[in-house]
Amino acid sequence: MAEVFRLPIQIRFAHCDPAGIVFYPRYFELINGVVEDWCAQGLGMSFHEMHVVKDIGLPTVHIETDFVKTSILGDQLTAELRVLKLGRASVTVEIKMLGPQQDLRLRAELVLVMAHVEQRKAIAFPEILREQMQKYVVA
Repeated sequence: MAEVFRLPIQIRFAHCDPAGIVFYPRYFELINGVVEDWCAQGLGMSFHEMHVVKDIGLPTVHIETDFVKTSILGDQLTAELRVLKLGRASVTVEIKMLGPQQDLRLRAELVLVMAHVEQRKAIAFPEILREQMQKYVVA
């Protein structure tokens, strides 16, 4: 059975518009934070190690997002990340954000590509990352 990467997310004042609900562009920052934490905690390679030490990155090249239900200041969400497809140089992930009652707030599907930072071109995943990502692939 595939692992699911889970991350608690506290909705802060900075995430909200004047009506007190999450301003939708902030969700994209939260999504990127989930990916960054998945790399560090779930895959064992932080963005710092990727970008600064290894000169590689994992940019988002495609994203589709459904905003299902509003979230408000003070909400405690849980982000869940699963790998839907793992290729040679790209990975498709699904991120769901759930409310305190496990109610779906957001669903996003992202395509991330392993890239050489300086050369700005796609490269194959390092084997250590591929092995770790494989744990999150849903059947």
